[in-house]
Amino acid sequence: MKTMSRFNGVIAFVMLFFCLLGIDALAESNRLKPVTPDYKLSFPLDYGAHDDFRIEWWYITGWLETADKKPLGFQVTFFRYATDSNRDNPSRFAAKYLIIAHLALSDPAAGKLMHVERTVREGFGLAYAKPGDTDVKLDDWTLVREDNGRYVVDMRDSDFGLQLSLTPTQSPMLQDQNGFSRKGPKPEQASYYYSEPHLSVSGTVFRNDKPIAVTGRAWLDHEWSTAYLDPEADGWDWVGANLDDGSALMAFQIRAKQGGKVWAYAALRDASGNMTLFDPDQVEFTPVRMWQSPHTEAVYPVEMRIRTGDIEWQLTPLLDDQELDARQSTATVYWEGAVTLTRNKQPAGHGYLELTGYTKPLAL
Repeated sequence: MKTMSRFNGVIAFVMLFFCLLGIDALAESNRLKPVTPDYKLSFPLDYGAHDDFRIEWWYITGWLETADKKPLGFQVTFFRYATDSNRDNPSRFAAKYLIIAHLALSDPAAGKLMHVERTVREGFGLAYAKPGDTDVKLDDWTLVREDNGRYVVDMRDSDFGLQLSLTPTQSPMLQDQNGFSRKGPKPEQASYYYSEPHLSVSGTVFRNDKPIAVTGRAWLDHEWSTAYLDPEADGWDWVGANLDDGSALMAFQIRAKQGGKVWAYAALRDASGNMTLFDPDQVEFTPVRMWQSPHTEAVYPVEMRIRTGDIEWQLTPLLDDQELDARQSTATVYWEGAVTLTRNKQPAGHGYLELTGYTKPLAL
């Protein structure tokens, strides 16, 4: 899942981008819809893009294994941002949407996160996010959902890349109130949000143009909204995890500037589809071990203990240096990495941890 704090990061970048173009990126319009609890998600329609909302993302993270049993983590994200400008302009050059994409690989052999990002305005068949079903493109990077439900990712750069097939093994996991996901104390602070845990992955990782066959498990988040993060928020901690018994865990907290939390939520779905939801006071994130980035000097709680009700989870990173510098696209720097989980001190599964708001403001 990409976070509401990431909303603000994307918006900060977009504001700068469009100021340079002389376009008012903050113009409000009744064309942009709010998120309301009465909307019922419908598939396959809601797999696709939602042009009437400010921001949207498709976000995939997962653990891969090579033929010689070496672990890798990966992250793929496509953003669609509505500028809310030039909506009625018939010109093909009108900047109505931005498409942004991130590609990251966590390889212990490299010792740090490998990452590349791209940003382009939608148009000319070179960049788009189509409604109706998942079909997103930025130049030669693509994410497509096929008629049989399988996702195909094709993203390559000069140093590394991925060509993966991701097959659902479970039904979509509608977060919070049947997909209406609260992100703060105010009702309008919300998104539409579903996950697809336990995607079965096969394909190829490319390193220095060398193909490496991989298999694994992944987690997909699709989220869209027009809202902004609560002004008292200072950052976000989030985890999505595929558990060994077929269960799926998602938990987050939005940290407050004055300490404590603005909001928190967790959901645990068992292999049979039974869902347990946890209220804000039932969710706690406690740092276990801190790591200081040699790149930005930010200090992140890369080992974390999470309480959901009476369950205690502990998260341990695949490697410490999984800091992602996205200043060229979303104007943010954050930690996002592969982690293993224990449940009440017993091995439980694999997932991804996202930590935002730990860096001081950085120049583009």
